[in-house]
Amino acid sequence: MFAIETIIHRLRHGCQTMPYPAGPAPALPDRHGGALRVDASKCTESCAACVEVCPTKAITKSPSGPMLLDLGKCIFCAACVEACPTKAITQTGNYRMATRRREDLLLGNPGADEARLAAALHEKLRKLFGRSLRLRVVSAGGCGGCEADVNVLGTIGWDLGRFGIQFVASPRHADGLLITGCVSRNMELALKKAWEAIPEPKVVIAVGACAIAGGPFIGNPEILNGAASVVPVDLFIPGCPPHPLTILDGLLRLLGRLDDKAGL
Repeated sequence: MFAIETIIHRLRHGCQTMPYPAGPAPALPDRHGGALRVDASKCTESCAACVEVCPTKAITKSPSGPMLLDLGKCIFCAACVEACPTKAITQTGNYRMATRRREDLLLGNPGADEARLAAALHEKLRKLFGRSLRLRVVSAGGCGGCEADVNVLGTIGWDLGRFGIQFVASPRHADGLLITGCVSRNMELALKKAWEAIPEPKVVIAVGACAIAGGPFIGNPEILNGAASVVPVDLFIPGCPPHPLTILDGLLRLLGRLDDKAGL
């Protein structure tokens, strides 16, 4: 009797999983400004208001060069957006931010007003991981924010497993690491051992400002300023924390599973 009631209950509620990426992406919260955009042509040489208010020193400016914003260091507090008198830095509302190369997160150079989105793995790895990717999540000194948004992907609304992506308990059963946190010195050895335990070939994904560059703790002697100081990173997903949609978008781009004509 209980089984029948359960089936009826499920039929009444219908499918709870969001249509993305085959359909529209869910809307970001109003307070989530999305990716930043830099229009270097609007930046004046005498102004350094954005540099002064940035808590993680993600913005640099020299008298002879353009203003540069490192999206990997950015914690998306939007203080620079409010401080800039010429609106050279703006919020786009775009959830797409993941990149394959660290340098693609540097905004302000000619032709680099927004992050260059991640390209897929090469064909051999796509065939290997494209339908079945197992990841060991390592919180290497995180606050819990990025970890919480990673966990959200396993809920019924997101259902990460429908893409063949699953989180596993042991690195020996994994195809790669998904790293959160600023990588404290106390976690350095554990992170190395987890990476070494994964059989080749393997991938590494850094999620959040801390895992990319140290986040608000950057420069602290007790941290290593990101995962790339310990292991090679194949995908950088910025944010503090990144929205679950940003994380999912990055994972699907890495696997070549995303068609930008859909889910816009």
